[in-house]
Amino acid sequence: MAGLFDKQADVYLDARPTYPKEWYSKLAVLTPHHTLAWDVGTGNGQAALSVAEHYEQVIGTDVSESQLQRAMLHPRVRYAHTPLSITDDEVIALVGGEDSVDLVTVAQAVHWFDLPKFYNLVSRVLKKPGGVFAVWCYNDIEVDPTFDPIMKRFHDTTLPFWDKNVQYVFDGYKTLPFPFESVGFGSEGNPLPLGIPKQLSFEGFLKMLSSWSAVTTAKDQGVDLLPEKVVKEFEGAWGGSKLVRSVSYKAFMLAGKVRLRSL
Repeated sequence: MAGLFDKQADVYLDARPTYPKEWYSKLAVLTPHHTLAWDVGTGNGQAALSVAEHYEQVIGTDVSESQLQRAMLHPRVRYAHTPLSITDDEVIALVGGEDSVDLVTVAQAVHWFDLPKFYNLVSRVLKKPGGVFAVWCYNDIEVDPTFDPIMKRFHDTTLPFWDKNVQYVFDGYKTLPFPFESVGFGSEGNPLPLGIPKQLSFEGFLKMLSSWSAVTTAKDQGVDLLPEKVVKEFEGAWGGSKLVRSVSYKAFMLAGKVRLRSL
C-alpha cells in the first residue's frame, strides 16, 4: 500500500479535495477533552492540520516516507513514520500511551489497514469513555448530467487495476467492519453521507485522476488509462480546459467510541 502512494506523492498533494472545516468542529464537540489527537495515514497532513485547530497536540503518522516529506507543518502537529515493521507497543508509545488519545481520525485510508490489528490499537489508545474514533472516505465526483456518464465510463476502465480493499470505498464504507459504539455520525453498515464541495479546474481534475492508485498501477503494467482521446472527451464535456467548475465529492463517515464491557 505504501508503494502505491510513494509514486504519486506530489500529484496527490495537489489533487485531492479539502475536507470541510465543520466536520472537525462537529467531531471536536463529541470529545470532553482536547489534549491529544492521532491522525493515521496522515499523508500530506491535510486532516491533521484541521484537527490541530481543536486539539493541543496532533500526532500524524504514515507508512509512506515520501508522503510525510511533503506534509504541511503546524506548531501543534508532529509527524512520525510508522514502517510496517513497527510493533503495536511501539506505536502506542509513539502516540502517547494507552488511554491517552481524545480523537483518532483516518481520512481516505482505513480501507488499506489490517482492520482487526488497527482497531485493537485504536481501542487501546483512546480515552475511555470519552475518546472518539472517526473514519471517512469519498468516491464519486458529481459535475453535471453531461459529464457524469463519461466519468462513469472512465471509472469502469479502471476497475481491473484497483486493489481489492478499495471495494470498501466503492461501497461508501457500507461494508466496512466498524465495531464501535455509534456517536451519531454513522454506524457499522450505515455510514453518514456527506458532500465535499470544491471549485475545480480542468487541470486539477486531471491531476485527481492521475493520483488514483489504479491509474498508477495500470501505467506500471503498460496501460495508459488517460490517453489523449480520453482527455479530449473529458475536456469537451467539462466545457474547455480553462473553465473552473463547481463539483461535489460524495463522502461517507463512520464515528464511534470504544464499547465498554459490562461488569
